[in-house]
Amino acid sequence: MTKTDSAHPAGPATTRRTDPEPPPPGGVLWTIAGDVRALLMLPAAFTLQVAHPAIGAGVDQYSVFRTDPWGRGERSLRSVQLWVYGGEEAAEEGRRVRRLHKEIQGTDTRGRRYHSLDPACYSWVHATGFPVYLYAGRYLLRRFTPAQERQLYREWLQVGRILGIHDRDMPQSIEEYWTYWGRMLAEEIEPTKVARELVATDVPLPRPEAGSLAVRVLLRLTWPVLRAAFLHLRAFVTVGYMPPEARAALGLEWSPARERRLRRFSTAVRLLVPLLPERLRYLPIAYRARAAWHAGGR
Repeated sequence: MTKTDSAHPAGPATTRRTDPEPPPPGGVLWTIAGDVRALLMLPAAFTLQVAHPAIGAGVDQYSVFRTDPWGRGERSLRSVQLWVYGGEEAAEEGRRVRRLHKEIQGTDTRGRRYHSLDPACYSWVHATGFPVYLYAGRYLLRRFTPAQERQLYREWLQVGRILGIHDRDMPQSIEEYWTYWGRMLAEEIEPTKVARELVATDVPLPRPEAGSLAVRVLLRLTWPVLRAAFLHLRAFVTVGYMPPEARAALGLEWSPARERRLRRFSTAVRLLVPLLPERLRYLPIAYRARAAWHAGGR
């Protein structure tokens, strides 16, 4: 039930006069969404999404995250990048995402009927990104100023419009958002089956099959060690970069020792990434969009 499980690429971009605009070049999202450090933030946001009873049930039933986690992750990442950096493709990608979810429905963990495009579900999937960007950004990027936080939220609302979320279904100010956030954590969010899997270190994980023959052979030989290391890292960054009040709502443990490790790890990442050339610092779609923007004289 997440937004991007399809293996089919986006179709040709269709420009419509009423298409919503993506976030502006040079804005807050334009700067951070394509930065490779955002990869460390996504697991926390995804786990919060599936901690909603309906979304967790939909992902459990319909998603390929267990059988094809690498392909699913690649497709999801491409979609997220298009929402921000896709230009005219952004709105078409948003329509594609909605088409994927038309048939996803069922009964959630509390016995309630759901449809993945119900505003209460669909809006929560989108809403989880904002607090994770703010919280994880303090470790990996910088602490945003109040003005930047407001700008980030305005841009996040723009992305929501690209995804077909009506303004009436999303809080329209930061103040309204934090009220909504608190209510969702208190009344809706729970440690669903899928959420528990995403912070577990003893679950099956198929190895990637991409790459040359030599790479595939090497992966086959080393996968037991690499799998364990990956699952431990995923659990660590998922819980670590999740806002503390969300951790508490899910009953996730976090200790001062883990916090110190997270700060050391984050400091190393925060200092290293800006030293990389831009083609390595930004994900491919973001890098190309930023290069074109710079070439056009901004």
